[in-house]
Amino acid sequence: MTVIYPSPIFGPIHSRRLGVSLGINLLPGDGKCCSFDCIYCECGFNHDFVPKQKMPTREEVLQALEAQLIKMKAEGPTPDVFTFAGNGEPTLHPHFPEIIDDTLALRDQYFPNAKVSVLTNATQILRQPVFDALCKVDNNICKLDTISADYIQHIDRPNGSYDVQQIIGRLKDFGNRCIIQTMFMKGEHDGKSADNTGEAFVEPWLKTVGEIQPREVMIYTIDRETPAHQLKKASPEVLDAIGERVRQLGIHCKVAY
Repeated sequence: MTVIYPSPIFGPIHSRRLGVSLGINLLPGDGKCCSFDCIYCECGFNHDFVPKQKMPTREEVLQALEAQLIKMKAEGPTPDVFTFAGNGEPTLHPHFPEIIDDTLALRDQYFPNAKVSVLTNATQILRQPVFDALCKVDNNICKLDTISADYIQHIDRPNGSYDVQQIIGRLKDFGNRCIIQTMFMKGEHDGKSADNTGEAFVEPWLKTVGEIQPREVMIYTIDRETPAHQLKKASPEVLDAIGERVRQLGIHCKVAY
């Protein structure tokens, strides 16, 4: 079942990786807006969910977030994290850097122990204001499913130009200020393999992770129904083996099945 999130605030929900998470969706509440069109996205394919609404304004996000925090302060639960996620890529919002500043200020006022996380596909990190904003948050979680340009075109399906080596170079600039997030899966799509768990994918990915030196790596597999129907979960054994190889690099790794 496709998930289209309310905007600008949703939850709190319980995240597999982050705990009690209050979602912040900077994208329209009636469709999807993303610089990727991943075949495994829980929000569906971009062309099936073209939004008619506009992105919420900076002011609308600020007001809705503060109202929700006042309510949670009075009634609970206490959030572990504020998570920028939702119907696509949050860094596409034209006022993403300013909204990050607003959110950090509200966090400090209402729930100073909560973390601020951004789930991003990293397509916008070449833009300096986005890069600088991501350096301010507690958990800057950047997607890197593979270093294979062909696999990215087949699975992540960027809209417009995308040079994975250029993105990797910018991820190295983050260093331990970022967390790398990677989807491992099996199956096929359009008659071609979608499996990135083999050594031809894992070994160069591991080498790149070692060069980036992120604070942490999160590896996971399919959890919800996908718009491409011939995809399959990677097994816990496969994920654990990859996770252990990340740890051998001296990098903390979380595995979600």
